[in-house]
Amino acid sequence: MVNIWIIIFLILLFIELVTINLVSIWFAIGSLGAYLTTYFTDNITIQVIVFIIVSIISLLITKPVVKKIRNRSIEATNLDRVIGQEGVVTKEISKNTFGEVNIKGSIWTATSKEKIKKGAQVKVLKIDGVKLLVEQVKEES
Repeated sequence: MVNIWIIIFLILLFIELVTINLVSIWFAIGSLGAYLTTYFTDNITIQVIVFIIVSIISLLITKPVVKKIRNRSIEATNLDRVIGQEGVVTKEISKNTFGEVNIKGSIWTATSKEKIKKGAQVKVLKIDGVKLLVEQVKEES
């Protein structure tokens, strides 16, 4: 059974190296734990239990670290500064066609859930790719 755990480890390690998405590393670590167990017992049930327990423990220990690493790759840009800004519609916006909005001298392609006429004041809700989602600013009376 010693060779089987080494083969399982190598297969899982190969899968991990090919996918680079951290999908099998925890099971590879578990198979190493089961491999070490073969030196103490020949009971396959105990080896499988050690495999499962070590895999779960390694998953629980490394999950917060992996989460930090994955979230770190998002880089903030200055584009998000236009969110919340107000601008003027320079080309009419409707539900099915894009319009244009001038925000502090920059022209942006914009969309909205409602029809907004040229010259209307709008507020930027979010950025979707290179397009702005805007809503018309209601006049206060």
